[in-house]
Amino acid sequence: SSDLLTVCRVRKSSRCSGLLSRVIATPTGVRSRAEQEATMTAAMRDKFERFLHEKNMLTDLLGKIESKTGVKRSYIAIAVIAVLALYLVIGYGASLLCNLIGFVYPAYISIKAIESPNKDDDTQWLTYWVVYGIFSIVEFFSDIFLSWFPFYYMLKCGFLVWCMAPSPSNGAVKLYSKIIRPFFLKHESEMDSVVKGLSDKAAETADTITKEAKKATINLLGDEKKSS
Repeated sequence: SSDLLTVCRVRKSSRCSGLLSRVIATPTGVRSRAEQEATMTAAMRDKFERFLHEKNMLTDLLGKIESKTGVKRSYIAIAVIAVLALYLVIGYGASLLCNLIGFVYPAYISIKAIESPNKDDDTQWLTYWVVYGIFSIVEFFSDIFLSWFPFYYMLKCGFLVWCMAPSPSNGAVKLYSKIIRPFFLKHESEMDSVVKGLSDKAAETADTITKEAKKATINLLGDEKKSS
């Protein structure tokens, strides 16, 4: 920057002065970004603490452990997360554990959301299940390759936890609003026609099977009467 200052003094150009001002202002920008990162970290920590103090079955269990051991529930939660992450990497049945995490807790909260008068949480968990369903379809075709990756189940579990995070802008909401919803609105008419065609074919197939079953039953009863 000292060489740049010397050149600017010689040339005395407005362009050079602007460049110098940006160079001088860089440390402030760096500090500003550091402050923003610190603020985001503090906000995430606060959200994590609020989540651990919400009234539900999981936090009640953490509260009991905290009262008996004297260890803060945030440390207990971090330790549990670390053990689960390690188990998902080297443990037996990691796939089952990952699926339980991605299904059991959301199913429990979804039932509570259905029974509550507030409909905002219904939308939140419907969004999660849409993302979970699409993810399951994609995983069905890619699991045979990705399951050999050592950190696959840990990353999958982290993805599902990100999607179900207690935040209005969690992973499910972001994926739905940025990818799924625009795609659906763009191809809604084509998808409706495909679904209608499939439902019509399914109805025709069901009618055909029902008629064939009735014919088979009538023929069977007729054969029994003849034999008797």
